[in-house]
Amino acid sequence: MIKLSKQLLRIAGRTNARYGLIREGDKVLLGLSGGKDSLTLAHTLKHMQRVAPFHFEFHALTIAYGMGENLEQLHAHCLEHKIPHTILDTKIFDVAKEKIRENSSFCSFFSRMRRGSLYTYALENGYNKLALAHHLDDACESFFMNFSHNGQLRSMPPIYKAQNGLLVIRPFIHVRERALRDQAISASMPTISDEACPSMRFNVKMPIARAQTKELLSHMEAQNPELFISMKKAFEHMSLSSFCDEQYLIVE
Repeated sequence: MIKLSKQLLRIAGRTNARYGLIREGDKVLLGLSGGKDSLTLAHTLKHMQRVAPFHFEFHALTIAYGMGENLEQLHAHCLEHKIPHTILDTKIFDVAKEKIRENSSFCSFFSRMRRGSLYTYALENGYNKLALAHHLDDACESFFMNFSHNGQLRSMPPIYKAQNGLLVIRPFIHVRERALRDQAISASMPTISDEACPSMRFNVKMPIARAQTKELLSHMEAQNPELFISMKKAFEHMSLSSFCDEQYLIVE
């Protein structure tokens, strides 16, 4: 059994209780890439099954892009720890070769295709919730990227309903990335790193916006160690009427 950080479990438990992410009778599909975040979430959900005062099912699904990925070690790890796991073979890689142009960005394409495969599998197999391993750093980076590149004040909610009716949940949305990295290292988890990224097979432009934003936030945190604590609070206390969107202005 993997020994999980008590602080990590406490934060995930509080997040679940506050937002009602997983409830009695839920069938949860976990998007398991095999990276540090999703693999730690798999073990966290397994722990929750043992200790939660309610019953729920969860199943881990790994999307294979169809480029000959070796996922045997990941599958064996799941079997060893009694984490139900399926590998779904797709032709996303072949489709990408036809759709992605030279020197174009690829991340959004693969993200959409992977998410679509997860949605389809969940709906076809009776799951009502899809769990993703996004963390607080992801939410803060997305917030900065959206307002600096897209002109939107937007981040990542702990739970939302997709257009197809599926509820998407993020149990780690209040967890720092470094906590997940430390957890994976301390437990010697067999994580899958960047070499499995499809971009390594393409002559494409590497995405720089997120890397730049991560570097920016790292610099800001060095100047203000409370930065991510403050941003988490800000995400929970929004003064919508202080902006210029007409629907939120108070005029009476």
